Amino acid sequence: MSLRLYDTAARAVRDFTPLRAGEASVYVCGLTVQGRPHIGHIRAALAFDVLRRWLMQGGLDVTYVRNVTDIDDKILAKSAEHGVPWWAWAYDNELAATRALAVLGVLPPTYEPRATGHIPEMIVLMQRLIDAGHAYAVDGDVYFDVRSFPEYGALTGQRLDDLQSAGDTDTDDRKRDPRDFALWKGHKQGEPETASWDTPWGRGRPGWHLECSAMVGKYLGSEFDIHGGGLDLRFPHHENELAQSCAAGDGFARYWMHNGWVTLGGEKMSKSLGNTALVDEVVQRVRPVELRYYLVAPHYRSMIEFTDAALDEAAAGYRRIESFVKRAADRVGPDAGAAVLCADFTNALDDDLGTPAAVAAIHEMVREGNTALADGNDRAVAGTLGSVRAMLGVLGLDPLDPQWASGSDERLAQATDGLVALALEQRQAARARKDFAAADAIRDQLTTLGVSVEDTPHGPRWELTR
Repeated sequence: MSLRLYDTAARAVRDFTPLRAGEASVYVCGLTVQGRPHIGHIRAALAFDVLRRWLMQGGLDVTYVRNVTDIDDKILAKSAEHGVPWWAWAYDNELAATRALAVLGVLPPTYEPRATGHIPEMIVLMQRLIDAGHAYAVDGDVYFDVRSFPEYGALTGQRLDDLQSAGDTDTDDRKRDPRDFALWKGHKQGEPETASWDTPWGRGRPGWHLECSAMVGKYLGSEFDIHGGGLDLRFPHHENELAQSCAAGDGFARYWMHNGWVTLGGEKMSKSLGNTALVDEVVQRVRPVELRYYLVAPHYRSMIEFTDAALDEAAAGYRRIESFVKRAADRVGPDAGAAVLCADFTNALDDDLGTPAAVAAIHEMVREGNTALADGNDRAVAGTLGSVRAMLGVLGLDPLDPQWASGSDERLAQATDGLVALALEQRQAARARKDFAAADAIRDQLTTLGVSVEDTPHGPRWELTR
């Protein structure tokens, strides 16, 4: 492959060379299921979904792991606040996250491990760190000794002496250094007994960072290709993952990738700030495929300021592409033309997943396709359609993919098709008897309802405009 990716650890764009020829191994930090997913969460999933699709397009066999954090302080607090068991609260929100990812066309991971299902692996990892002198146990807690690992801070370019307390427990007095972070938290009075597990150091539950290192080791081995996640995870989460894994003797991630935030009012979208746009709500305003386009079109490392105007503009841009694809498919058939990726598109994605330039290449080809449609050049239409659909498929945006073509309610779609067809039959009948006023009135009524009608040599065709 000629793919180059920005490696956060190297602070530079690097050639991507897989650890094993013909394969790629990717681990992406999934959601902490404390609440419903917002589009800031989903942007990360979409960014790495495009990466995965591009690696697959390049002929690699991709093992893609995305975890679920189903036990932590916030889950315990939220579940207690709502008077439900912590595991029920976590599972309900996990199902909501799965639905949101599916609605936006995110491919399911190869494996999706939960933190609570990997306690034995965490215990083994902690024992390795204690034996190597990089961790210690105190009254049921287990901490990573940051001063024992001179490379701590390398991922984010920080010096240990400049860092503040880890702030991950209320028991800093037990730590050798306040910057030591918790691998394991001893069970506290008042916490549910079910939220604790037996270990050689007493009952308790995992710290946030331990789970990912343990699950990476199980599913991808001691060294793997790419570790991804949101920009906010660089520190402390990914820094701590890197430290504990390398201190235990593992090579861990060869490339680190981080996507930018979705902001609202200039602030990072966050449940704690109360400035979120839930996926369930946004897809009531635009179609899921249009939301996917909105989140995929900007570069994955850029920040996106969420506004209704920007969302509407993105939806309109996608509809221009969709209109060509459907008109061309009606003319020459949906599978006409070879699935050839244009050079500008390929070069854009090979350059650190440059989706803005890739989308621009699609729009340029759509303009050429519209010209071919107007000229009646069916051979050129077929070639353009094949290429446009192939490029859209890489981005998960092909309008003719069953994910998008079927719609969210098949019965409603069938009823709409039937009603519009009936109106068009009446319009054709009016034109046949030369009652052009009645024909124009029917067309105007359809336009008012958001149905655009185009007269073609093969008869009228229609599409929704909003």
